Order: sequence, then C-alpha cells, then structure tokens
Amino acid sequence: MSYVGPDSDGFFDDADNNDDGPRRPRRFSGGPLTVTLAALVPTALAGWLIWQVTGGGPGEGEPAKTLPAASRSSTARQDSPTPSPSRSGDDGKKGHGSPSATPSASKPPASSAGPAGSGALKGKIIVIDPGHNPGNFRHTAEINRLVDIGTNRKECDTTGTSTNGGYTEAQFSLDVSRRLRTLLQQQGATVELTQNGDRAWGPCVDERARIGNKAHADAVISVHADGSAAGNRGFHVILPASVKAGAADTTAITAPSRALGERIAGNFVRATGSAPSNYIGDGTGLDVRRDLGGLNLSTVPKVFIECGNMRDPKDAALLTSGTWRQKAAQGMSDGIVSFLRG
Repeated sequence: MSYVGPDSDGFFDDADNNDDGPRRPRRFSGGPLTVTLAALVPTALAGWLIWQVTGGGPGEGEPAKTLPAASRSSTARQDSPTPSPSRSGDDGKKGHGSPSATPSASKPPASSAGPAGSGALKGKIIVIDPGHNPGNFRHTAEINRLVDIGTNRKECDTTGTSTNGGYTEAQFSLDVSRRLRTLLQQQGATVELTQNGDRAWGPCVDERARIGNKAHADAVISVHADGSAAGNRGFHVILPASVKAGAADTTAITAPSRALGERIAGNFVRATGSAPSNYIGDGTGLDVRRDLGGLNLSTVPKVFIECGNMRDPKDAALLTSGTWRQKAAQGMSDGIVSFLRG
C-alpha cells in the first residue's frame, strides 16, 4: 500500500516528477522507522480519506494524493506478469460483440440536456460523456474512420468492451451517466450529455471534446468500464497529460483536471467501497495519458473514469448491479461537487 497525505511533500523525490503521472514516494529502508510507520499509516490513511471526502485537496502545483493500493485478486496468478489492457480505441478498448439485454437499465429521458435546479451547483455547467454508443457495432465503417486528436489520427470511436455475459460497456456507461445527471441536477447544475441513446452511432471522440468546449463546461467526465484480463480489478481515473501538438493544447487544463480527478477518485472509494485498480496507476487510482482524443482536444477540465474491469467476474458482478451503479454515480457526483465548490 502506498500513501501520500496532504502534508507529505517531504516524502517525494523531485527527480521522479514528470508529466506522465503523480510523483512517486521515496522508498525507505527497514529499522525503527519501519515500525513507527507501520503504526502510523492506518491512522494517517483514515484521516486522509476523511479529509479528501470532505473537500480537502491540493492546490495547483501540489503533489497528487495517493489512494489505498488495491490487492491483486485471488484469481490472478502471482508468478505471472500482469497483462496490460488493450489501447486500440480512444479509451483503449476493443469491442466484444453486440449488446444483450441491459440489467436494471434506467429509462431514457426525453433529451440529453436537463434543466438546472437550485442548490450548491446552481450556475455550474457539467458535461457527461457516456463512453461509446450502444449502436456503434452496427456502424463499423463510420466509427472506424480516422479523426485528428492533435498528437496523431485515431478511430472516430469504438464499440467498447462487455462482460462475459454480454452486458456492454456502452449500456453501462449510458445508465450510469443518466443516474449521475439526475444527482447533479438535484444540486442545481446544468447538465448536458454528449449522447443519450438518441443517435445511431458516435459521436466521434473529437466531437465529444467539442461538446464540452462549446458548453464552456466547468467540468467534464467521460464514463467508461475497462476490458482487461480476469484478475485485474478496481477503478482508475484517467487524467490528461500536458500535450501541445497540432490541435491539442492541454497546458491550461492539466492542473484543474488533476484536481477534479483526485476528488472523484477519493469519493468513488467512499461511495462504492471499490479499491483503486491493481493493474494501472500503482495503487493511486490515477493514470495519465496523452493518447486520448477526448482529453487532448479538451479546453475545459476533463477526466475519464474506468469504473471497473468488465472481463473480471467479480468486477462484472458489481458493474451489472443497479444498486452498485447508483453508488458509482453518487461517488462521481460527490467528487464533482467537491471540485466545483473548491
């Protein structure tokens, strides 16, 4: 388990700091210090989680806070290397066939945008991007065409992944996004979805970014689930790297996007009880990428969240549960509220 609390700047080695992710804590040798740390870490960790959930967080330029490390699932072999997830699409996942019936899916509302109410987020604009589209698998020619993501050209979109039972990522992400929209509207926010099951396919990843930019969103979240190997478990939040190439320039949004991602990750742990990924992010629940068009082309604070691994049976049992999906939406909502309230 790695832990970095709010006042732990001295534990970092500046030589490890780079644009590809949060700085890593120094390693210390054994001895009396080890015994002392063993006694202090549980207390410090509990205090940090309370601090994180109640709105604490670093300012711009401060190091990321590390979440509790997830233990490897008992189904994974301990003596074999951990497989990396495929990164073929804009979120790194290939499709696994056509959709099956949706378990406990929410009914589609009339439109992708909803009215704002009164509450803590009154006057704030939030864009939710449900990953992929349930109809993408019927439009492979359209989604396979290449679009400019700044650093290179990439597929317009992909079909996403699915559980072994056939519940698709597109169905999951749309259901969670609708639940999240309701929660944010109850807080007074104006909320827009990039798609609401109201179009045959897409939108492409560059259009998804433009929707958030055009709305001048205060925060954007793209909702996904991963498709890695069985035994790989847990969630992770993807942050934009500092990119300046072609149409991409994320220099102004990397710091606020990291703050948004940290708040979401901390609250997601609390709301769902799920641990951070045991195969991406070194137990932090955070990953930094420069190959995603949805992040590269954004001009407003934006993150992706991979809520779990659909190809792992234990994670799949959570992802197909309507009760758990409501908790996932609550964790995202709490994180966004914490970020926007400062």
